[in-house]
Amino acid sequence: MRKIQEISEDEMIAIYLQTELSSVRFRQKLEVHIQQEKIDLNILQEPDLHNASENALRRKLLGEYRGYGQNRGYFTDFPAHVRWERVRLSREELERVRYIDWKYWLDLTDGTRMAIDGARNALAGKVVYDVSSDGLVSLANALRHGARFPPLILVAKDVEAPLVVMEGHARLTAYLIAPEYIPTELEVIIGYSEQMKDWGCY
Repeated sequence: MRKIQEISEDEMIAIYLQTELSSVRFRQKLEVHIQQEKIDLNILQEPDLHNASENALRRKLLGEYRGYGQNRGYFTDFPAHVRWERVRLSREELERVRYIDWKYWLDLTDGTRMAIDGARNALAGKVVYDVSSDGLVSLANALRHGARFPPLILVAKDVEAPLVVMEGHARLTAYLIAPEYIPTELEVIIGYSEQMKDWGCY
């Protein structure tokens, strides 16, 4: 693991929203909140991190959409103070990343939460809750055909603790289905907080 630099919470939020806006699975739900809040798409697509009012709007949007900063939804009991960093991970480190503690990911991994187990089971065609793994395999195939993914957002209690993916489960799985396409060092974002253990998904 090699630290590149610390980043602001505002930058993490901007990347989170950009990624979900481009997601086939999440875009429609996010767009509902964008319309309700009357937010210009440009502040998501081309964020100005030096603009305090833009940052506040993005933070509010992630709050309304996911419960971030509001202690509800996905972010119930998520720490209020997190140190965010851009980091480069080796392939071996990526292979040790865990999914969140969520029923679907538990079942996909046969209870281990290890993303490498999820990738193996997805490639074998495992079906969870009548949901095919084909989408995960298709994403890996997109990687093989030149697709480039935005950075994963991971969290941990400290630098020695296990890494858990907060945003990017499907992309992480795709990397591990097609590990030959993982760069020697993959740039990710990691958030550290001693209170991360209190987050129900950790």
